[in-house]
Amino acid sequence: MSSSDRQKWNARYTTGYGDRLEPSRVLTQLDKLLPRQGHALDVAGGDGRHAVWLAERGLDVTVADISEVGLSLATERATSQGLSVRTLQIDLETEIFPPGPWDLVVSILYLWRPLFRQIIPALRPGGMFVVTHPTRRNLQRHARPPAQYLLEDGELLSLIEELEVLQHEEGWLADGRHDALVVARRPLPENGGQPPESQETGNLKSAM
Repeated sequence: MSSSDRQKWNARYTTGYGDRLEPSRVLTQLDKLLPRQGHALDVAGGDGRHAVWLAERGLDVTVADISEVGLSLATERATSQGLSVRTLQIDLETEIFPPGPWDLVVSILYLWRPLFRQIIPALRPGGMFVVTHPTRRNLQRHARPPAQYLLEDGELLSLIEELEVLQHEEGWLADGRHDALVVARRPLPENGGQPPESQETGNLKSAM
């Protein structure tokens, strides 16, 4: 991204883009599958609508986004519900990915393909990665996101080949878009060892 992207997202959040209070229904329907403790990262999490939902479930959540306005809204939203989230202003397309290790990484409506190679090693063994993003078939009903921000039909699985897939769907899902969804897990060591105890991560940007 660039300074113009940051300015674009700051302007959107300033004019009410962040008023979408509800988290993705595709994500919330995964409630029983996702962990309830450990360190979670909301990639390009903007105004925190997903981060706050994760924090409500008991996770220690960091929101990473390019927009300081969005991150400020995330902090306000968490505080208004008696919760706390960490925020990290970062350009995920040019800066080093937050190293974790993460028990859960969530990416909702953000697509930067090279990022997948950075996310996988940042997961704790046994850590989970949740991705939901619209495919080109979404253009049959919706003009946005435009084609350059869409997955090819069937592409998502090829981006996470190193992970164990727990759930995969592709279709007109709960948010009304033609989305690809993957819930995947970094394999445990071959000796079958358990994931190490969560360690405290330090204080550590969105598209469409």
